[in-house]
Amino acid sequence: MAVAQPKQDLTETRLATLDLPQGAGWAREAREAALARVRDMGLPTRRDEYWKYTDPASLTQPAPPRAALFEATDEAPLFSEIDRLRIVFVDGVFDPDQSDDLSLAGVEIERLSDALNKDIHWARDVFGTLEAAGQTPVARPLAALSTAFATDGLVIRATGMAAKPISFVYLHRSETSDAMLHHVVRVEEGAELTILENGPAAARFMKTMEISVADRGAFHHIRAQGRDHERRAATHMFARLGEESAYKSFTLTVNGILTRNEHVIELTGDDAIAHVAGAAMGDGKTIACHHDDTVFVTHDAVNCESRQVFKKVLRNGAEGVFQGKILVKPGAQKTDGYQISQALLLDEEASFQAKPELEIYADDVKCSHGSTTGAIDETALFYLRARGVPRETATDLLVLAFIDEAIQEIEDAGLQDEIRTRLQLWLERRRRG
Repeated sequence: MAVAQPKQDLTETRLATLDLPQGAGWAREAREAALARVRDMGLPTRRDEYWKYTDPASLTQPAPPRAALFEATDEAPLFSEIDRLRIVFVDGVFDPDQSDDLSLAGVEIERLSDALNKDIHWARDVFGTLEAAGQTPVARPLAALSTAFATDGLVIRATGMAAKPISFVYLHRSETSDAMLHHVVRVEEGAELTILENGPAAARFMKTMEISVADRGAFHHIRAQGRDHERRAATHMFARLGEESAYKSFTLTVNGILTRNEHVIELTGDDAIAHVAGAAMGDGKTIACHHDDTVFVTHDAVNCESRQVFKKVLRNGAEGVFQGKILVKPGAQKTDGYQISQALLLDEEASFQAKPELEIYADDVKCSHGSTTGAIDETALFYLRARGVPRETATDLLVLAFIDEAIQEIEDAGLQDEIRTRLQLWLERRRRG
């Protein structure tokens, strides 16, 4: 179907500001195919079904809106106490001076530009491939835009048990920075890898990560977005899972004018597991806050398990969105699919929109979905206050208890505790005003 003229004009205006990077023949072909996809789909507008709750205008306009710089000096950087390999990007550009050496036992790491300039490279089987497959049945043109034009990012292959987590640190140093990153990850058979991400990245940030997990491989991902309140971000994670493999991702988001996180996961091997979780804390008191989680999980193998657990705590006009779908293809018997999205609204100005979906073409499955929106439980609040707990402290305790189901999806107990600590600090700052 032809793209409507206004959408076509919007797309071409944005594309006119970008140059297609050079690279090896196969990389150039992948980029040109992605560019063709962008033109065929057109950049998103509010008229698109999967963007009706989130206005993408600031993500598609030619120049990024300004975003004031924010420096947190009252607490140590997230993950700073963890033994990790630290890789730093400043406004979307790799900074070797602030990064550790890229050598790590069990892992091969390269910059995207270096990998895509090689005539023969394993990334050829992944780069642009998972993103392209993830465009059906829902168009995701911002991800294709990243495949076509991102010049920086990392190409990572886990060949065994990674000696320690790899930590991506995204620093924001320019009020008008417009960052676009593309990461490619391949976890070989029986290998295991953990990736940590934190930082605001840029005034406007677009990131795509393609993850291929081979049979019996495991990929763990923990991400924190904040506290740069004026940032705008659109991220995509495309994953394909082999037999008996595992994919577990958790995202903590604090404020932000606009954040849209998309997960597109395909379970193609029997007995695979995919868990996706998120916790979002939004306060629109001083500046607007809009947070959108959009997830699409496809079961295309036998005896696979997927979980989607998303919790949002919103106040002072903050807006939350959840769009989650489980698709069970014919033959994907003994599927276990679970999906829950819940919002805790701390005042009447906050809002939450939810669109949970199940589409099932197999008869021996166990799938469920649910979504709730509500206020603080007054009975529980009364119980705590009756025992001498101040109202604000009691409210914070109930908020932490509400959001903890999502945090428990993190496999590492130490990382769970660090996320809980950060949430508690956020609540304390809100109390102090």
